[in-house]
Amino acid sequence: MRVVVAPDSFKGTVTARDAALALAAGWRSVRPDDELLLRPMADGGEGTLDALAAALPGAVPYPVPDCTGPDGGPVTGRYALLPDGTALVELADTGGLPLLGGALAPLTAGTRGTGETIAAALDAGARQVTVALGGSASTDGGAGLLAALGLRLLDDTGTDLPDGGGALTRAARLDRTALRAAPPGGVRLLTDVTNPLLGPTGAAAVYGPQKGADQARIAVLEAGLRCFADLLGGDPALPGSGAAGGTAYGLVTAWGAQVVPGAAAVAELTGLDEALTGAGLVITGEGRFDRTSLLGKAVGEVLARAERAGVPARVVAGEASDPGALTLTGLSGDPADARHRAAHWLTAAGARLARAAPPFTV
Repeated sequence: MRVVVAPDSFKGTVTARDAALALAAGWRSVRPDDELLLRPMADGGEGTLDALAAALPGAVPYPVPDCTGPDGGPVTGRYALLPDGTALVELADTGGLPLLGGALAPLTAGTRGTGETIAAALDAGARQVTVALGGSASTDGGAGLLAALGLRLLDDTGTDLPDGGGALTRAARLDRTALRAAPPGGVRLLTDVTNPLLGPTGAAAVYGPQKGADQARIAVLEAGLRCFADLLGGDPALPGSGAAGGTAYGLVTAWGAQVVPGAAAVAELTGLDEALTGAGLVITGEGRFDRTSLLGKAVGEVLARAERAGVPARVVAGEASDPGALTLTGLSGDPADARHRAAHWLTAAGARLARAAPPFTV
């Protein structure tokens, strides 16, 4: 029997790749003769680059040393280059919240490092760029990213602005003279949000608090984004333009990037539909499975595609509000142990599902 193993990451415990490997190991311990196809999933958030690199043959990873982190310090970026010339970049690698170590900086955190990573990929010959936008620490409209690609943001004295959304309120004009051209194959932005750039459902209002912004700072960030939008142009009301603190807006407007649902794009890139053809079961999962999992998330995408293909599906989760899911907490009897030894319990879950097959009741 063909079994497709396509989990998302179990955030804070195991990556999507390691979750797939653990589930597969458990299954093989019971049914060693089955054909297992591993398709780690993601939705544009943290772990997307790892999931794609693990699933795509020929993906070659490259480090980019001495990039600029969200706090201005040095970090190592990376991209993966595919045989067709597509570069995969993950914003969280150089601009993610965890890089701040708890010292959130809502007004000064920037996206320059992601621009430096994209520039390195272009210098290496990338003809198309796909950017996973989740996990951003900043709300700068992608201004830092575009600055790394040659855009100059100037105040009324002609001085370059520092990084961070707070500085955008002082933006008086833009100099696009040195802005690099977009790659010939275009740019795709992977995200699981549909927020616009501005307003009560925009980047600052909705996501500013999780990046450390109180109401006063949210007002500053909103004003800065509005000022930036007035100068850059484009459509700040575009659904998804508020992704990653408005980074989607900046890339759409300056480079003609396309915002696409992350989970669907990952499924297409990894060939999930082809893997499901002729399969007898698909196993997916994530750390917390609830009704929101079906709203643009990776697990919901896998379940929808499995249903269309007529393939039975089972969900493994750390915890779940759905009684039909097999949970690591239920297997271990201890939530702390389930988190601490997630790979162990994922292996146990894979074996449990294999022993129940068919008819795949747990």
